[in-house]
Amino acid sequence: MALVAGVDTSTQACKVVVRDAGSGALVREGRAPHPEGTEVDPAAWEAALRDALAQAGGLDDVAAVAVGGQQHGMVCLDADGEVVRPALLWNDTRSAQAARDLTEELGGGRAWAEAVGLVPVASFTVSKLRWLAEAEPENAARTTAVCLPHDWLTWRLAGTPSLGALVTDRGDASGTGYWSPATGEYRMDLLERALGRTVVVPRVLGPAEAGGTTPGGAVLGPGTGDNAAAALGLAAEPGDVVLSIGTSGVVSIVSTTPAADPTGTVAGFADATGNFLPLIATLNAARVLDATARLLGVDHAELSRLALSAPPGAGGLVLVPYLEGERTPDRPTSTGALHGLTLGTADPAHLARAAVEGLLCGLADGLDAVAATGTPVRRVLMVGGGARSEAVRRIAPAVLGVPVLVPPPGEYVADGAARQAAWVLAGGDTAPEWPRPGTEVHEADPVPHVRERYAEVRDLTADRLQ
Repeated sequence: MALVAGVDTSTQACKVVVRDAGSGALVREGRAPHPEGTEVDPAAWEAALRDALAQAGGLDDVAAVAVGGQQHGMVCLDADGEVVRPALLWNDTRSAQAARDLTEELGGGRAWAEAVGLVPVASFTVSKLRWLAEAEPENAARTTAVCLPHDWLTWRLAGTPSLGALVTDRGDASGTGYWSPATGEYRMDLLERALGRTVVVPRVLGPAEAGGTTPGGAVLGPGTGDNAAAALGLAAEPGDVVLSIGTSGVVSIVSTTPAADPTGTVAGFADATGNFLPLIATLNAARVLDATARLLGVDHAELSRLALSAPPGAGGLVLVPYLEGERTPDRPTSTGALHGLTLGTADPAHLARAAVEGLLCGLADGLDAVAATGTPVRRVLMVGGGARSEAVRRIAPAVLGVPVLVPPPGEYVADGAARQAAWVLAGGDTAPEWPRPGTEVHEADPVPHVRERYAEVRDLTADRLQ
């Protein structure tokens, strides 16, 4: 029995799964936390990886390993391969003005969408590089190579190779802002526009191309970004929408054609199989539930019970959940807002319902946006920590207006990385088929007035805060 390992180096933690390469059966697993904050010393990721690997029994008997990771993070390395400064994470918004400047300099959103399939926002690496050049010119001058979190961990797993050994994949490269999914090539002119000069960037591997080996001999897969890894872990096919409710909220659709949205609402990413993954991401997702539960002094089970006890639409009470600013829509300095508070809605049940519906309304807008890129929706798969909420599962089909499939809880990013590792071992044009029983189907009558009311106050919030 050949074993493969998949790593998810996410915002909050590092998760490792070790699975049978043939059947996908889980053999063992481990987990270790990451520091909080929007900038992190990458050494903390490596320490968490070593801890999680130890819990998962190590790599001595593992034939291949791949890393899925949080997208967009900026990891800068000097000529000796040392980290120049703490990595800026995707949810760090200090580069918001840099993103606006870059967009204007190239001639607007259409020019960027045609060049690399996306329009700069604070999240993307290209925006962070411009911020670095302007705010920390000394660190910018020391930077010899730029990579992403998953690239860096893959490189570290290989031992101590040269900067030229850095590798990545289409899925993660497509979130930098200087690699084109449509052409499969870096746009080094855009990287130079951001940083002021060119630097070393990782080589982009094919979906099942090996990226070297660990010192112990395990083959390294190319890895990928977390969203592409989750889609691979779910065996998503063209037309499948993956709705992930984790630290971020993500709606993506597997497509056979690249997308270019000049408004910047949809990012035209690539996936980990050779297809494409048009995607919207929100900064505010499961933490909205965490914050509401904390505010009400209840646990998540009670939050669900309260939400389900209130009527659809929460009596007109609406929570616009921009608690950490927002990425989609692009409102990095916005805050949350509560509308429609009356004597009749001033109770825990209505607030709980408003929080769940506000979260889902933002994702429903995303579903509309990715569907508008031209790929017919085949089905919706909902995953992530937020999908464990009974209220989210039951209210989602009413807000989204479509049935929702909820696979059993799992570490789908790590699973996708493990499936990629198995693909690298097996070769061929497609990843191995791994069965996944236990998917639930949730259906409900649509409640369009919930989204209509949300849209009304969402736009009012934008007028006041922008």
